[in-house]
Amino acid sequence: MTGADRVTLGKRLNTLAVSESAVAMLDERGAVVAWTQAAEQLLGYSAGDVVGRSAALVLPPSEKTPTISAFIEQCRARNDWSDTMTVRHRDGRMLDINHRISMLWGQDGTIRWLVSVTDIGTLSREVRNGSVRESLLTRAPIGIVVRDPQLRCVWVNDTMESHDGISHERRLGRRLADSLPGFEAEALEAVMRRALRNGTTAVHEYRAWPTEDPRQEHAFSASYLCLQDADGKTLGLCCISVDVTGSQRVRERLAILSQASTRIGSSLDIMRTGQELADLAVPLLADYAYVDLGESIPFGEEPSTRVDPMSDRPPVFLRAGQASIRPGIPESTFARGEPVFVPPASPLAGVLRTGKSHLEPVLDASPGTWVDLDPARAQKIREYGVHSVVIVPIIARRAILGIAVFVRAEDPVPFHEDDLLLAEELVTRAALCLDNARQYTRERTAALALQRNLLPYRLMGGAAVEAAWRYLPADTDAGVGGDWFDVIPLSGARVALVVGDVVGHGINAAATMGRLRTAVRTLADLEMPPDELLAHLDDTFQRLAEQDADAADQTPTVVGATCLYAVYDPATHRCTMARAGHPPPAIIDPQGRVTFPDLPTGSPLGIGLGIPFEAVELELPEGSLLALYTDGLIETRHDDIDAGMRRLGTALAQPGRSLEDLCTQVTQTFLGQAPSDDITLLLARTHALSPTQVASWTLPNDQSTVRRARHMAAHQLSEWGLESLQDRTQLIVSELVTNAVRHSTGPIGLRLIQHQVLTCEVFDTDAGSPRLRHARAVDENGRGLFLVAQLSRRWGARSESGGKVVWAEQDLHAPAPGTPGRGRRGTVA
Repeated sequence: MTGADRVTLGKRLNTLAVSESAVAMLDERGAVVAWTQAAEQLLGYSAGDVVGRSAALVLPPSEKTPTISAFIEQCRARNDWSDTMTVRHRDGRMLDINHRISMLWGQDGTIRWLVSVTDIGTLSREVRNGSVRESLLTRAPIGIVVRDPQLRCVWVNDTMESHDGISHERRLGRRLADSLPGFEAEALEAVMRRALRNGTTAVHEYRAWPTEDPRQEHAFSASYLCLQDADGKTLGLCCISVDVTGSQRVRERLAILSQASTRIGSSLDIMRTGQELADLAVPLLADYAYVDLGESIPFGEEPSTRVDPMSDRPPVFLRAGQASIRPGIPESTFARGEPVFVPPASPLAGVLRTGKSHLEPVLDASPGTWVDLDPARAQKIREYGVHSVVIVPIIARRAILGIAVFVRAEDPVPFHEDDLLLAEELVTRAALCLDNARQYTRERTAALALQRNLLPYRLMGGAAVEAAWRYLPADTDAGVGGDWFDVIPLSGARVALVVGDVVGHGINAAATMGRLRTAVRTLADLEMPPDELLAHLDDTFQRLAEQDADAADQTPTVVGATCLYAVYDPATHRCTMARAGHPPPAIIDPQGRVTFPDLPTGSPLGIGLGIPFEAVELELPEGSLLALYTDGLIETRHDDIDAGMRRLGTALAQPGRSLEDLCTQVTQTFLGQAPSDDITLLLARTHALSPTQVASWTLPNDQSTVRRARHMAAHQLSEWGLESLQDRTQLIVSELVTNAVRHSTGPIGLRLIQHQVLTCEVFDTDAGSPRLRHARAVDENGRGLFLVAQLSRRWGARSESGGKVVWAEQDLHAPAPGTPGRGRRGTVA
């Protein structure tokens, strides 16, 4: 390697910065032959005062050096040394200084002494990490070259040759470009000329490969100081250089780590974090880098404390990130996101097994080595000249998440211990980000699973309504909130629509929401009217709040909720609804006219005011659109609720559009900014049963009614083509009408509804709920409802004005002869 190959220009650091070290040059007799402005500022003597005179002018006698001759003899004996001493200022005061004295050689074999002096008092107050000044205060070797105004070398010390490999003979009398052909000397000489022209000190940094360590790049910092003669004219330039590789590596390491703090972990996406680690490492540390994570890590699962690649079931890793100085990352044998093969007997497997890093400064890729365990990888290694590798395990909380591999191919310098330490620090920081992302993924997956199980998978509107919905939680990271909605099929082809909003959002609100939604479904199965259901739901909420308050390890966080509950009957087109502090629904008729019905507001759930809830019954033409929503949709920081309701009505007043399109239109209209509250929208378009699907009769309350009811039911089933259900239906009608005759006094109503199932309803004036009993062998009665339960798929009772309705459902396709019904008990209210 020639000198031209060993030296390159580096980054300029603090170019033209002023040095605070005072420099002077002494001849063999101890006379001052050159002076600097910094020396004049420190000691008060100008160049004219001291040049040509003995250094004794500023060096008072001491026990060690009573004369200037003794001082010079001490310099000869020690050649290059530093110490502290006291010097005399021009005004007579004494200064404690630190000095560094170096011997210089000239062309004719003569010598000079370069003295650098720094005020100790100044150093105690100022920074101590200047590259040249730091070396002057220590015993680290410094290179010195003194050049004349034409930049020819006239003096040089022995150390300089070890910096750039240029001998005294090649250097003395020559400019830099003459001493080192091919070297980009113009830039450095431009710095020198600027220092000569301005009379100031310049500092420049360059890189070289010294002869003592030709494989390792070193960083050198050079200071260029103007030397003055007795007349104060520029005599030449003193160039002082020092090896700052250690401090430069520290600076570069800190710079990389500083970037790591901002470039790694910018999101909670595991795969993206792996890619960020690879992107940062290239080209700052490696020519090619990749990150492999355990297959389960991107899904938030717990990693293994140790990985055993030699087991019967070798671990599976995924390529989470990779980067290269070459476009397209041709070194890689795997695409990002693909499963990765780990050779069992390779250093990769060893790192996974032991959890310790692996440094291979010189990679042995010869045939028969571990490289050949993976032919595809071996081909890439040899093709691109990979010569050095570092493998670091990604460990978090004593568990291995994966490995990071750093490779050098184009960069001729092999990895060394400092590079390994830097790689480990980068991976440690990335491991923390990856583990945070993994835990976030796990928690978010759990939260979403909770949310999915709390909200309906699909909406079953049956024959009553067509439904669509949108749910947008304010906590977009966790994806959960306190809003809920539901569409609940009821008896008689009716359907319940519900929307609720728990105060707050996040996982606590979602958990409370789930409890309330379950309670609503339970109460809805009891066929309660909306106002009565809200009253029971209010009691349930208060009990839940009291239980939470009694828990010593839990601070109650949910203080209330609102709810809107509506029941729509497609046979009558009637909709009954009540609300508990919730916004009113929007109703859009088939012509697109929008109304917000005047419903009694009701108090929010859990407040405990004791005010009864009130229900309102409305008639909805077929094709009407019913919109239930939470206040997060209509309430913003800039508009009041009324303005939000008007915007909602305008967005929904498009009768010809599908429900899905309307949901999208509404959410896009209202999501100009990130929502501050959970948003829920439930749209239901009403259907009506055809008159041919419903048959109803009013019968007198006497014994002959039972037989008459059986015949009418059988005749109606024949008209509907359901003859296969006649026998079962006649038995059900017989038992229900018999009970009505026996336990009531007023008229009896019978209604058959053919929709997705066949429903038989019997109305009587007795408010008492029927109960299923197990009759004894000697009992004459008590078997009617048991028989109904056996013949039907579901049965129950509900309260109505003036009495109750007992109902039973059958599938439209009759079971095989001799097969009883499912007999599932419905609800009784």
